[in-house]
Amino acid sequence: MNNPVFWVVYVVMICAFMYFIAIKPQKKEKKRMEELMASIAVGDYVLTSSGFYGVIIDMTDDTVIVEFGSNKNCRIPMQKQAIVQVEKQGA
Repeated sequence: MNNPVFWVVYVVMICAFMYFIAIKPQKKEKKRMEELMASIAVGDYVLTSSGFYGVIIDMTDDTVIVEFGSNKNCRIPMQKQAIVQVEKQGA
């Protein structure tokens, strides 16, 4: 157990394990969210992080206005990061 090669291999294995268990999935999820944010357009049907479904009626760089339900008076501005799922208009 006092062999330095053993310790080097041990540390490399732990680092590789941490990369594949923690870092790689985070990077994959971040890339997916960036693609989702880039694909958002006016008229898309979205699900928010609070669980509400609505339609995007207006957008700025970091804010969207979402209309909920069939009531035209229920329009709420929110950050784009609050959107977790998008369904395109024609889909």
